[in-house]
Amino acid sequence: MQPDGQFDMQQLLQQAQQMQEQVMAAQAEIAAAEVDGQAGNGLVRVTIKATGEVQSLTIAPEAVDPEDVETLQDLVIGAVNDAMANAQQLAAERLGPLAGGGAPGLPGF
Repeated sequence: MQPDGQFDMQQLLQQAQQMQEQVMAAQAEIAAAEVDGQAGNGLVRVTIKATGEVQSLTIAPEAVDPEDVETLQDLVIGAVNDAMANAQQLAAERLGPLAGGGAPGLPGF
């Protein structure tokens, strides 16, 4: 504030620009991050970009039972969902302080 009680508009604009730069840097960091997820005590593991792109999927041989494909499908879904939850947590941790407390529901994360 200025001595006359008025807001310093220039300072306010600078702070807004700094905040925008911090948000953009955090979003870039999140987009580049890879997050892991797993299911079945590690029988199925997945690595995704925090933006949702699957990078790798590993299935332990003991998880493959030709008589029970449904369980394997459930494990893959569980591992992907675990990785997505971890990606959302990463976004909340990185953007939460900048967004005033939380980042759930941010587009693309």
